Formats: sequence, C-alpha cells, structure tokens
Amino acid sequence: MAHEQIWLDFMTEFPIFSNSPRTSWQFGVDPTALAQLVIAGKKTATSSYFLDYTNDNEIVPTVGHVNLILDNAAQPKVITVNTKVVLQPYKQVDDEIGYLEGEGTRNLAYWHKVHAPFFSDVAQEIGHTFTTDDLIVTEFFKVLKVL
Repeated sequence: MAHEQIWLDFMTEFPIFSNSPRTSWQFGVDPTALAQLVIAGKKTATSSYFLDYTNDNEIVPTVGHVNLILDNAAQPKVITVNTKVVLQPYKQVDDEIGYLEGEGTRNLAYWHKVHAPFFSDVAQEIGHTFTTDDLIVTEFFKVLKVL
C-alpha cells in the first residue's frame, strides 16, 4: 500500500491528528529490527543528531508529531506519535533514554556504545566533528497503529 493511502486511512481513523505534522522515516541502523522493537513495545524513544536537521533544513520533531516508521525495504510498519521531545547535549543523556530506546542491554553504556559511532558518522557526513557537547534530539513516542 502506498504511503499516501496509509496516511489517508490513518486520518480517517484518527482525525484528531489531521493537523499534526507527520513524516515517514526509517531508523538509521537496521530499520526492520528497530521497527519490530517499537511494535513489541520495547522501544519507546529514539535519538537523532540535531545538526543533521539543520544541515538538511528539516523540521525538528515536536510533541504531537506523527511518525510512519518504515523497515529496511521502506515498507510501513507502525505509526507513532511523539509524547515528549528533549533537546540536550549528548553528554547529558541519561539512563532513562538508554532504557527506553530498547536496544541491546537497555542501559546507558550500551546506548553510548552504539550512538557515539553513529553520531560521529552522521557528523562527518555533514562536515562536522562530533563532540559530547553536540545536541541530541530524543523523541519519546507511543504506538498508534501497527500496520
């Protein structure tokens, strides 16, 4: 089913979100596995590199933002809505985020282990050098619909 039809069906089912910002996207590393963690209820947060938004002239996610999360093949898997968004330096990310991201051992040490190299790669792609003072956008979300 085309993404446009999914959005139309979603708006019919959830008209309260008809004026909400919405985007379709994949998680950066292994989109299928991470989408499955969302569907299973283990992943209720995700973090991204703030400068990537400004570099691409994209809107930073906000509370109420609706997300169509895609798998590796860009197939829709789940629709979520942001319940909270936090913008903070990487070095201030806490245990709660490590747990709610739902990956690996679900702790801050694991979060740092996988996110530092990921953010370093993203920073390099946009001509920046990643530091722990760089801002991270963390979206906390809940599932609205599994597709």
